[in-house]
Amino acid sequence: MALTIFSIMIVLLLLGFPMMIPLIVGAFVGFYSMFGGMGQMETMVQQMMAGIRPASLIAVPMFIFAADIMTRGHSAERLIDLVMAFVGHLKGGLAVSTAAACTMFGAVSGSTQATVVAIGSPLRPRMLKAGYKDSFVLALIVNSSDIAFLIPPSIGMIIYGVVSNTSISELFIAGVGPGLLILFLFSIYAWIYAVRNNVPTEPKTSWPERFAAARKAVWPLGFPVIIVGGIYGGIFSPTEAAAACVLYALFLETILFRTLNWRDVYDTAKSTGLITAVVFILVGAGAAFSWVISFAQIPQAILGGIGIDQMGQIGVLFVISIAFFIGCMFVDPIVVILVLVPIFAPVVQAVGLDPVLVGTVITLQVAIGSATPPFGCDIFTAIAVFKRPYMDVIRGTPPFIIILLSVSVALIFFPQIALFLRDLAFAK
Repeated sequence: MALTIFSIMIVLLLLGFPMMIPLIVGAFVGFYSMFGGMGQMETMVQQMMAGIRPASLIAVPMFIFAADIMTRGHSAERLIDLVMAFVGHLKGGLAVSTAAACTMFGAVSGSTQATVVAIGSPLRPRMLKAGYKDSFVLALIVNSSDIAFLIPPSIGMIIYGVVSNTSISELFIAGVGPGLLILFLFSIYAWIYAVRNNVPTEPKTSWPERFAAARKAVWPLGFPVIIVGGIYGGIFSPTEAAAACVLYALFLETILFRTLNWRDVYDTAKSTGLITAVVFILVGAGAAFSWVISFAQIPQAILGGIGIDQMGQIGVLFVISIAFFIGCMFVDPIVVILVLVPIFAPVVQAVGLDPVLVGTVITLQVAIGSATPPFGCDIFTAIAVFKRPYMDVIRGTPPFIIILLSVSVALIFFPQIALFLRDLAFAK
C-alpha cells in the first residue's frame, strides 16, 4: 500500500498538480485501501478537520496579514535605512546591511517570501549598482530571507509546535541564537567577498543622519517588542501577539505613515485569505495523510530499516536533519513538517531529545532546504520577484548553503546555541 500511495503522489507532482492535491489523493487512497471502500471516508474528513482545529494555528493568518501590510507599506524601507546608516559604509557593508535587514524584517513578518519581496526588491538594484555580481546578490537575498524561519515569529515553528504539541513560546526564543549566528557568518562572508572582488564602499553616514534613520525606524521596531516582549513578559500568548501585530501594522501603515488606504487593506486581506486557505488545506490534508501512514505503521517500517532505534541522540538528530533537508529541496516546507514530524516523534521521545531543540534543528533544515536546488520554494519566489532565470538565482548559493549546513552541525553538537536563551527565559 505504501508503494502505491507514494507512486501516485509522485506521478501527480510530476504532472504539475499543486502539493495539496497529491496529499489529499494519497490520504484518500490510504483510507480506501485500509477500510475496503468508501465506508470510512468520514474518518478522513474528521482527521482533516482535527488538523486545522488547534487554536494556535490562528496565529498563522495573523502573521501573514501583518507581513502583507508591512510589505505594501513603509516599514521595510525604514528598517533598511536604519541598517544602512550604521554599517553601509563598511567593506561589504551593503551586503551586510541586506542580510541584517532581512533578519530584522523576518523578526517582524515571520515570512521568507515577504522578506524576499520587501527587502530584496529595493536593495538588489543598489547592490548591483555598487558592483556586486547578480549571482551573489540573489543568493544573499534568498538565503538571508530564510533566517525569518528562525527569528520569531516563525510560521514554520508555529506549524511544528502545533503538530508536535511543543510550546511555541519556547520555540520562538530558541530560534534567536541560531538566527543571529547565521547573520554573523553571512556578514563575515560578505566582507570576504567584498575584499576579494574589490567592491567599493558606500559613503559614511553622519551621526545626525543616523539619529534621523533611527528615529524613523522606532515605530517598525515595535514589532519585535510586541512579539518577544509581549510573549516573554507574560502579556500575550503567541496567538494574541499575532493579533496585536496586525493592529499595530494597520495603525502604522494607515494612520501614522498613511501609505495604505482602506481599499489597499481590503486587497491585502483578500490576498492573505487566499494564502491562508492554501496553508490550511495543506495542514488539513497533511494531518489526514499523517494519520494514514501512522495507522499503517509505515514510519516504523522505514525507521526500523535504517536502524534508528540503535542510534543515540546525535545520530537521531543527524537522520532528522538529512530527512528534512532533502524533503524541503523538493516539497513545500509546511508539507514536510506535517508529514515527517509525526514519523520521527516516537523516536525523539524514546531517546529523550528536547522537543524544542528538535524543533529548532528541523526549522533550520527547513530554511536550508527552502533555498536549495532543485525545487527549494524560495528559489522560485526569487525567480518570480526578480524575473531572473533559474540558473542565475542558484549560481551563488553554494557558499551560503555550506555556512547554513555548518551551523546545523554546530547546533547538533552544541545545543546550547538554541537552548541557552530558552533556559534563561523559562528558568529550566
